[in-house]
Amino acid sequence: MNTQKLTLIGFSFLLACIQFSYSQELSSTKFGDGLLNIMGKDSTWSMKLGTRIQLLSSFSWTDDNENTLTVPEQNFLVRRARIKFNGFAYSPKLRYKIELGLSNRDISGGSEFTKNTPRYILDAVVMWNFYQNFELWFGQTKLPGNIERVISSGNLQQVDRSLLNTWFNIDRDMGFQLRHHFYLGNTFLVREKFAFSQGEGRNVTEGNLGGHQYTTRLELLPFGKFANKGDYKAADLSREAKPKLMFGATYDLNNNAVKTRSNMGRYMFNDTGFHKTNISTLFLDLMFKYRGFSLMGEYAYRDAESPIALNSDNTETGDVVQVGNGLNLQSGYLFKNNWEISARYTDIDLDYHITEKKPETQYTLGLSKYIVGHKLKVQTDLSYLDIDDGFDTLMYRLQVDVHF
Repeated sequence: MNTQKLTLIGFSFLLACIQFSYSQELSSTKFGDGLLNIMGKDSTWSMKLGTRIQLLSSFSWTDDNENTLTVPEQNFLVRRARIKFNGFAYSPKLRYKIELGLSNRDISGGSEFTKNTPRYILDAVVMWNFYQNFELWFGQTKLPGNIERVISSGNLQQVDRSLLNTWFNIDRDMGFQLRHHFYLGNTFLVREKFAFSQGEGRNVTEGNLGGHQYTTRLELLPFGKFANKGDYKAADLSREAKPKLMFGATYDLNNNAVKTRSNMGRYMFNDTGFHKTNISTLFLDLMFKYRGFSLMGEYAYRDAESPIALNSDNTETGDVVQVGNGLNLQSGYLFKNNWEISARYTDIDLDYHITEKKPETQYTLGLSKYIVGHKLKVQTDLSYLDIDDGFDTLMYRLQVDVHF
């Protein structure tokens, strides 16, 4: 199915929803709260339809090791273009979410394991609150990994996520998740998240190639919930009246993984099919907010039992697991006029003896204007990438974000 056909189907579905909504309860919406909010006549189902786009321009200059900068590389693109449906079916205790990607960056990555088709589906998941504070998820969605990855790309503090997320995130997968929360005392909130997934990433259709992936995450919120789910939004747009803090820890084991970055990266082919190895990933992170100030910190560590891919005769295939560690620190301050300044420090240290990748450090300064919160904003940032004994890079980006 090509993009033109998908667009036609999307518009046809939208028209059908509008026509069908005449016989249902259709509530008016304000900007950023969905294009349509529909409730069934008997209140046994609901649907909110939303869209969003991110338009990005970027310029980068590379040091040629002779104290001169190269001619800038320039790029304009539709970074993200998405359609999202969410609501409940039969009962508010049974929720669902569907998110489709339409931009080239969203749908890229097709292979023989996705039947060589674009990867349109980002999320397709149902969430069942089956007993008290227990919720069971089934479908394809984000795994409970590092906080920066789970934060929506539409709720970021800077133009895009950090290099730590690029190298270490465990992204989306297909499977089950069990979630639970409870309180210690009046305010201390504890959240537990467990996931059992296929282990090869999103949109895989050709069965399970290796083992399975097991993810567990624990979150501690000693001062209670953030306002407006602010623990998973980067800037302090709610201007928390009291300090709010979340500590998080995730451990992920991908048993007999066949990709270079757990369920991400390249497939590790060899002469018998695939090189398989157990890959473990650890994340430690925190989020703090108070009166417009925000601080996010992340540490990531990845290891593997057999990080160098081998053939049956023990010759190397050329693929390796990207083992090592990374640190990301990010902070910002939101002024009362909804301008925000932010800064980020990211250090990536992969195992050079295995990956042959040199340590790199990136420094980023950001400036954002929130016109209607994260729903309509303009963001710009300037980054300097320092690579040990390598080519340093200066990058400038400007992005417009619009959510309906």
